[in-house]
Amino acid sequence: MDNTRIGVIGILGRWSTEALADAVEARTGSRYVIDMAKVSLDIETGQLLHDGVDLCTFDALIIKKISEIYSPHALDRLELLRIAEKKGVRIFSRPEAVLRLIDRLACTVSLQLADAPMPSTVVTEDHGVALKTVRRYGKAVFKPLYSTKARGMAVIEDSPDALAQISAFAADNPVMYIQRMLNLSGQDLGMVFLDGEYLCTYARVSAGGTWNTTIHSGGKYAPYEPTPELIEIARRAQKPFGLTFTTVDVALTDDGPIVFEVSAFGGFRGVLEGCGLDAAALLTDTVIQKVSA
Repeated sequence: MDNTRIGVIGILGRWSTEALADAVEARTGSRYVIDMAKVSLDIETGQLLHDGVDLCTFDALIIKKISEIYSPHALDRLELLRIAEKKGVRIFSRPEAVLRLIDRLACTVSLQLADAPMPSTVVTEDHGVALKTVRRYGKAVFKPLYSTKARGMAVIEDSPDALAQISAFAADNPVMYIQRMLNLSGQDLGMVFLDGEYLCTYARVSAGGTWNTTIHSGGKYAPYEPTPELIEIARRAQKPFGLTFTTVDVALTDDGPIVFEVSAFGGFRGVLEGCGLDAAALLTDTVIQKVSA
């Protein structure tokens, strides 16, 4: 039994959080799940407290889920964790790395700088530019800067009421992230990396009648064997972020493979159901090895 003291940052009761906490408990004999909504920073004492426990006393923290939904508030929670990191707590993945993935635009800029193939994309606050983009694309997906599993996304076609639809979307999302809608042939891929090394790939297969493949919309996981070229594209996409565990979302389109995003947290269930591997156990073993080195 390893005596490394590891805290799991996540949502109590959620499958992936509990799976990771189970793996940590099986290897260390202790279990501590941290809800960041209950964490307080005391600048005077330098303590980062969760239910009276100072997170700065842990050997390591594993971030499974920083919040229920992506929002600018999630960035604030990551900033708090930098206090523990400064005091010597090993955090997986590092808050600074995760920060660039919560905001869709920050992730896009990093992917663009890494020369990852991406869909045609326009980011604007100008409704006129957005309308011209819809007309140019014919059909576009409008995405919130902070969202997961296609929540809050809207498909807008070139039509007489396109401007009204754009205005409705912009009411909640003044900075509009607009991508050309592509033919995904009913599936996209989750390409998984552990400590920078390729682990496996699973497919997300869409349910009938839905435009996206997310499990939230009824999609299913399935095995998938990628080509070496596809693995190399995903490897290049995730490399700049330096994450301990990540999934690269890749789609195979008529114009070739494209990268949608790099995930800071997702993939546990996909790895289990699509690849037959226990991501929680593999991640925990990696963390313990790194902390003990």
